[in-house]
Amino acid sequence: MEAEDMENSIAPPWVELPPDITTSILQKVGPIEMLKSADKVCSTWRRLCHEPAMWRVVKMQNAGADFWDREDDLEKICGRAVECSNGELVDLSLEYFGSDNLLSYIAERSPQLKRLRLVCSYNVSAEGLSAAVKKFPLLEELHLYYIAITKEAIETIGSSCRGLKSFKLNNQICRHPYIEYDEEAIAIAQNMPELHHLQLLGNKMTNEGLEAILNGCPQLESLDLRRCLNVDLGGEVGKRCSRQIKSLRHPQDPTEDYGLDTEMHDFESFDEDYPSGFSDIDLISDDDDDYEFSDGSNYSDDDEMVFEY
Repeated sequence: MEAEDMENSIAPPWVELPPDITTSILQKVGPIEMLKSADKVCSTWRRLCHEPAMWRVVKMQNAGADFWDREDDLEKICGRAVECSNGELVDLSLEYFGSDNLLSYIAERSPQLKRLRLVCSYNVSAEGLSAAVKKFPLLEELHLYYIAITKEAIETIGSSCRGLKSFKLNNQICRHPYIEYDEEAIAIAQNMPELHHLQLLGNKMTNEGLEAILNGCPQLESLDLRRCLNVDLGGEVGKRCSRQIKSLRHPQDPTEDYGLDTEMHDFESFDEDYPSGFSDIDLISDDDDDYEFSDGSNYSDDDEMVFEY
């Protein structure tokens, strides 16, 4: 009986691991499993899982067969991750989920954020993004992939994040019709003078917009114009790009290293409210439920689900 009690009192081997090794293990597990499973293993892991230093970098992706079913759950987990960071979050990446409510929640609690990456976050609007970036004064990198955005939002981003060094605004690639639209490029030129790196894959700007960028962003070192089908680098503007830009990607350069969809899409028409390349096909149903963050640390839906630590 005593031997059995002694055996039961022996701590599991993972409890005795040095903290740095345990931390490394948990970081490899990722934020979703850390908050859904790993923090329930033992009190030591639970304590480490809620250390703010563990949440300075948060990268979350919505993937798998249950894509739509997971979106709301991921927003709740992301909200918990932000709470755990205790204001120390500096790098956030969200793929295939996200909303205005989530961005607002993050903005209220992440004054140190320096890098924000949003990929196919279809529930994030130009207005929601504009409101959030006003609370990210230290933001240096903003990378947007297939996000509905307006020139007004670009102006707000530039005026709110004066130290922005890297900006990516990448759109779906459309073959027909060739719409010419320079307002985004001009907004970048007029409001982001400190840019060093700019990627505008699939943008509908013309040479006029490109020249505005060259004039307004004198510190630009790299410029990615792949699939900018209205840009012609065959004349003087092309020579100027070669002189001024250290790393230049041409409109027809290959996109194998891009990592996302660069297939040509034959959209018949476009909604003027989405000049960045979204078609007039509804991306989000009007029947989608609304989710709101509370003023406290809980994130609730219609069923009053809340985070519990």
